[in-house]
Amino acid sequence: MTRKVIRTEQAPAPVGPYNQAIAASGQLVFVAGQIALDPQTGAIVGEGDVVRQTEQVMANLEAILKEAGATFSDVVRTTVFLADMNDFAAVNGIYARHFDEATAPARACVQVARLPKDVQVEIDCIAVI
Repeated sequence: MTRKVIRTEQAPAPVGPYNQAIAASGQLVFVAGQIALDPQTGAIVGEGDVVRQTEQVMANLEAILKEAGATFSDVVRTTVFLADMNDFAAVNGIYARHFDEATAPARACVQVARLPKDVQVEIDCIAVI
């Protein structure tokens, strides 16, 4: 199995001992959970605004996928972590703009007690290229 670290300055640097993504065997890309961090400043985007946070999360995911040679159409699985399940509809509206309904990936969505830096949403994904 081959293993390649994927890193881009177009998405936030990891805030812990992990990488933005790992490509495995040249086909699978495992993208770490992304939160609403601005890649240039490291600041939280949209503090208290789940829509703005979700837009930034999706932009961060897109930048990492691009660096790996993938797009949202290559994503086969996502996990959405919400601080409050009442935000599901708002997050889903932004999420849906990035995935064609007919080819959307499998997905899990869970409410969690707390997310890094107290953001409202985090999303990770797996893509096949």
